[in-house]
Amino acid sequence: MTLVGADLLALLPLLVLSGACVVVMLAAAFWRRPAAVMALALLGLALSFIALPLAAGAAPRQVTPLLTIDAFALFYMGLVFAATFVVVILAYAYHARAAAPHEAIYVLLLLAALGSAVLVASSHFASFVLGLELLSVSLFALIAYPRETDQPLEAGIKYLILAGVSSAFLLFGMALIYAEYGSMDFGAIGAIVARGAGGMVFTLAGVALILVGIGFKLALVPFHMWTPDVYQGAPAPVSAFVATVSKGAMLALLLRWFVVTDGYRSPTIVLALSAIAIASILAGNLLALLQDNVKRILAYSSIAHLGYLLVAFLAAGTLAAEAVSYYLVAYFVMMLGAFGVVALLSPGGLRPDTEDLADYRGLFWRRPWVAGVFTAMLLSLAGIPLTMGFVGKFYVVAAGVGAQLWLLVVILVVGSAIGLFYYLRIIAAMCEREPEAGAAALPAPTGVGAWTLAVLTAVLVWLGIAPAPLIWLLQQTVVHL
Repeated sequence: MTLVGADLLALLPLLVLSGACVVVMLAAAFWRRPAAVMALALLGLALSFIALPLAAGAAPRQVTPLLTIDAFALFYMGLVFAATFVVVILAYAYHARAAAPHEAIYVLLLLAALGSAVLVASSHFASFVLGLELLSVSLFALIAYPRETDQPLEAGIKYLILAGVSSAFLLFGMALIYAEYGSMDFGAIGAIVARGAGGMVFTLAGVALILVGIGFKLALVPFHMWTPDVYQGAPAPVSAFVATVSKGAMLALLLRWFVVTDGYRSPTIVLALSAIAIASILAGNLLALLQDNVKRILAYSSIAHLGYLLVAFLAAGTLAAEAVSYYLVAYFVMMLGAFGVVALLSPGGLRPDTEDLADYRGLFWRRPWVAGVFTAMLLSLAGIPLTMGFVGKFYVVAAGVGAQLWLLVVILVVGSAIGLFYYLRIIAAMCEREPEAGAAALPAPTGVGAWTLAVLTAVLVWLGIAPAPLIWLLQQTVVHL
């Protein structure tokens, strides 16, 4: 298939980011200056973001059978680029404190962002696998960075083994779907399903295997066991990236796949996803109650939040797509802010992160504005009004009620009530008058890292009080999937 000018224009954000990967890789190899390499990475992400309106001029467009560049894909690309931009800043602030060479991490972050961008535009199982493997292989190295320390290396090996197993499930499931329908294109499969053709045995088995692989990437119960260990072992900025960009890209692909192939037609698949959502909400929140490690609390919290997102996902329809996307944006802001606080309070380099709950006791009296940022993020995760988290949960509940998913809505409310306890537990620890004896001496976040936290907090409150601009954007983009 020959690419014409309109195809290249539609692919412009991906092309710019690919070029940025090459430039940053060469700069990291020949110009060993972390600040300069970081600046080039930020420039590449900014140019990729600027290219989105230009690509919108050629959208919607099917670029080869593999990629669909439409408003949905461009919105999620923008979300991926913006989140990666934040993570690059956090990674620089985190590693610069240790004054150790860390240029390679920016190459890996750009490659992972490129894989995520390919995922959100995928309309074929081949591009699905290409984007997923580009993302996963980058994550192996990111989680184990720096390789001289034991805990990140252990987390990287765990993720490597389990990611390989999940990829095997995905590929076997795709093979069964291809055997049944003779195509790996989402649209072609959807057309066959709409005609009522195709059998159920291979279809259900294939979809089940694919959902196992996707469930691992999204850390849904019962495929979640890697999550707390990886989040704890990885450097805090990488944990933020895994919690947001990799999961957001996979959820966007799952939403496109289900809408295009009409996956909601099968009661068996919907029932299975409902059970996974209930288990994720309850297990994530209950297991978080048992933790004294902030990164592990956030890990289990992320499992519960993906369960909340599944409630909106299962509602189907226009409101569901809007609810999933709004909540996902809120989830990105909250998790980037929470892990950003951990990153900027950690010594960086080869030393362990500041992650024990005891280290945060009395934080309000030592670093009041950082404690304020962390409190805002935690209250938003709990769904307290005047934050994005509240609006997002309201959206999800509205979508669930509209689809009459009563059991899921009740479980969501119960899970949110449980979650409020462990979020308030962290806030209470920060407000204690005196830190425990032997508490870590926490660095003071300054410079671009501190400004990044301030911007995230402003976005959190602004879109919690006045969500209309984001809602309007979602109505112009994702609902037209």
